[in-house]
This record gives sequence, C-alpha cells and structure tokens, in this order.
Amino acid sequence: MFKDRVAVITGSARGIGRAIAEALAEQQCNIVISDVNGEACQKTADEIAAKYQVKAIGVAGNVTKKEDMTALANAAVEKLGKLDIWVNNAGVLRDDLLMRMSEEDWNLVLDVNLKGVFFGIQAATKVMMKARYGKIVNISSVAGLIGNAGQANYSAAKAGVIAITKTAAREYASRNITVNAITPGYIQTDMTGALPQKVQEELAKMVPLPHKGAPSDIAKAARFLASSDADFITGVILRVDGGMAIGF
Repeated sequence: MFKDRVAVITGSARGIGRAIAEALAEQQCNIVISDVNGEACQKTADEIAAKYQVKAIGVAGNVTKKEDMTALANAAVEKLGKLDIWVNNAGVLRDDLLMRMSEEDWNLVLDVNLKGVFFGIQAATKVMMKARYGKIVNISSVAGLIGNAGQANYSAAKAGVIAITKTAAREYASRNITVNAITPGYIQTDMTGALPQKVQEELAKMVPLPHKGAPSDIAKAARFLASSDADFITGVILRVDGGMAIGF
C-alpha cells in the first residue's frame, strides 16, 4: 500500500512523530524525518532505514519558518523523487493560567502549533497539486475540542488546526488531496511526561478506557488516514483519546 510512497513528518526525531514515521516505514514507505535538531533527525532516519530497509533522510527544519518548510518539501522531491504524504506533527507546550500567561509563551505555541501547520500545508500542496495526489494529516488535540485549564495557548492553537484542516480539505479536494486531523488525548510521551505529576493524574482520570494511550495509537490512525483505504475521507477530525472527549 505504501511501497515507493514518500512521507514527510515534522517533529519526528522522537515521540509521536517518530512513531508515525516507523508505522509508515513498516509498510515500506520512504521517510523524511524533520525536526529542529539536525543531528537527532539524521540519527532517527538512519535507525529507521536500517530497521525497515527503506529510504530515510533527515532534514533539519523549523516549522515557524516558511522557507524551511519549502526547503523540506523540495528535499523530499530532490532526494527521494516525490512527495505523497505530509504529517504536521511538530508541537510545543508552554502551560500557564490565562491571567499569568506571557505574550512570549502565547506567541511561541501559536507559531509552532498553528502557523507551523499553515506553512506545512502550503509547502506540501505546492508539490501535491502538480501530481494531483496527496495525503495531509494534521496532529491536533482534544484540547482543541474541549479546552484545558492552563492551556489557553495550546487549546487555541489546536482548535485552529481543526479549522484549517476543514478549510484545506475543501480547497484541495478537487486536486485529489485529502486533509484530515487527529486529536490525541492523553498520550504517554516525553512532552506529557514533563507535566506535573498531579496534572498527569488528573488527565488520566478523564480517560474512560482503563489503559494509557501510546504514540503507536496515534501512529496507526495517521497511517490509516495516509493510506488508500482513506481515499474517500477528507476533512475528518479523528479522536484517538480513549473516550476522553466523548460527545465532542
């Protein structure tokens, strides 16, 4: 299904992004690993190439810089021959109560988590429109559906990702490009592991299913949306949250 396809995943040196890259590589998709840390990118790319016997390259890039995202799309085409799949995964947290949140923390989270998706979609579709084929998967969050105390910036950005997903799905459908989003719930990653223990416990209580979410749960959903099985699916917001946001 993915043989000879080429996928770019932002923020993929580790965590959910790496899990998505591995899930695609497992099905013989060629991979472009991208992150702000060039050394980590290349290390992850080399490990994936060796493990799955696919082509994998590392390309350093900052999603808040339009020229970096353009260069990332161009690198996929120049080094691997084409660009079929683009996953906007890169994200950051800078939590604080709304009344105490600094403008700097607001701007950083909106820039990475929302503007980064905007630049990613623009870069990917410039290539995909010519090929009249493409799969874009955006990683949002249940915080964008239900809000979360202490995460006004993150929730606003992730809600924006949901909105841009639906808009882009309408705009690019005629070019056979699908655009979908996943809203993870509480997933065990380095990012969530850095939250205070009390916050982690409260989040876990909000999940009806009795087990914790893992990066592989998000990776499997992303692989489905990037596959030919999802050719007639676009503009969908897929919750992968253990029931955390039932009803939204």
